[in-house]
Amino acid sequence: MNPRILIKIGGQAFENEDGFTELAAAIKAIRSIEVIIVHGGGAEISQALNDAGRDTMFIDGIRVTLAEDIKIVESVLSGTINQRIAGWLEKNGVACIRMSGKTGNLFIVKPMIRRGQALGYVGQIEQVNPDVIRETLKNGGVPVISPISADKKGLSYNVNADNAAAALAAGAQCTDLVFVTDVPGVIVDDQVRSELTVEEAQVLIADGTIKGGMVAKMESAFDALNQQVLRVHIIRWQGPHTLGDVIRQKLISGTMITI
Repeated sequence: MNPRILIKIGGQAFENEDGFTELAAAIKAIRSIEVIIVHGGGAEISQALNDAGRDTMFIDGIRVTLAEDIKIVESVLSGTINQRIAGWLEKNGVACIRMSGKTGNLFIVKPMIRRGQALGYVGQIEQVNPDVIRETLKNGGVPVISPISADKKGLSYNVNADNAAAALAAGAQCTDLVFVTDVPGVIVDDQVRSELTVEEAQVLIADGTIKGGMVAKMESAFDALNQQVLRVHIIRWQGPHTLGDVIRQKLISGTMITI
């Protein structure tokens, strides 16, 4: 089987077409890898909710999504952002298939509870059905996935994109999960740690070195690693060579987490 890499894209590098031009070049440069893309859209969701007069609250970096919010969130993620990303990649020569967690029942979710608090229409993934992903990859397409998913009744839920990426990386048997962010990696004593084990990262969470939204990202990393994903990377995008360097395990600026 070819190396299979899941990229959860985020950060300033992917706020305009230039970043996706580089990503398309990276995908086309390495024909031997299969690429899956999961995206979020936090800033645009916040703006859309604000425009609608809705307040936003986060618990451990996860957005509380009420009944009045979910239609807006789904429209932004599965509509505006997903279409734009696929369009930019296709313009630059990458064949994409637009999806969400609802496509082919990719993700089945239940309501998430965090620290004893309900988060509204925020889903926790119960089941991954990756057949639609495997078929797309077999046909040479790149899945571009919004994390909006549904429960067994078909109700839409907002799923944290990091959680969706981790669950799919495991379910689709990816070798590598790459979180592309605005931070250079996990910073300890003002230095980026190039490598961390799960145990070391858990200690850094416990002592408060890792905090805020990075906690949720690390928990997603742990979930992926515990389900046989070999490596999780937290990096900034570093140009068209980034994916090749990850696959070849070449030293790259950022943090690699392993068991």
